[in-house]
Amino acid sequence: IRAKMAPKFDTEKMQERQNFRNVWHTDLTHTIQGDTPYCCFALWCAPCASYLLRKRALYNDMSRYICCAGYMPCSGRCGEAKCPQLCLATEVFCCFGTSVASTRFLLQDEFQIQTTQCDNCIIGFMVCLSQVACIFSIVACIVGIDELSEASQLLSCLSDMVYCTVCACMQTQHKVEMDKRDGKFGPQPMAVPPPQLMSRIDQATPPAIGYPPQGYPQHPPQGYPSSGYPQNPPAYPQYPPGPAYPPQGYPK
Repeated sequence: IRAKMAPKFDTEKMQERQNFRNVWHTDLTHTIQGDTPYCCFALWCAPCASYLLRKRALYNDMSRYICCAGYMPCSGRCGEAKCPQLCLATEVFCCFGTSVASTRFLLQDEFQIQTTQCDNCIIGFMVCLSQVACIFSIVACIVGIDELSEASQLLSCLSDMVYCTVCACMQTQHKVEMDKRDGKFGPQPMAVPPPQLMSRIDQATPPAIGYPPQGYPQHPPQGYPSSGYPQNPPAYPQYPPGPAYPPQGYPK
């Protein structure tokens, strides 16, 4: 059932990607300018870059890993749950092109990113050049003409160079997009204010936070109370005692 539904599912996903409104943070023609060191890393260590990018696309949670990100018929049938790290390493070394494309589809479906016409032309040129080189190699083997064999070898070499370059740019494009996702550049969120001390009831004076202590006496001045006030006020006049209470004449 899965094999029968896979072509229909892939066709629907491709049609949905055409209607996505978001775009990549940088296109394939500007990835070298966007992150030159990583582009060089993706060129010379392509499988390692693909491994790290897929793991990062899964938010470093390998329990979510599925072979080829679930976009191939073999997905979910390779025992990924038992050893996802080994399965991912096997995928990036044995099916490198598929691993790069799977990571790309995974990011596109998650963030609803469409591929620009320029990127489509570059990827299409890479695929067509690979197919033409393969056909020329087969024809050269059948015919056996030396000139045709040399031409097919040059075409294959050119195809490999284009393939490696485009894959490096694609992986750099994925890395820059995840940098955007993780907030590695752009406006940073507001910083957390430093902790502040709160005054306590049993304290004589509240702590000075942000205010200079000058100008406010910490203790009362010497000689308090001031000399202008008498220390021993005069006694109040004595009033004569009133009549006894209760008055005489009432029964006890």
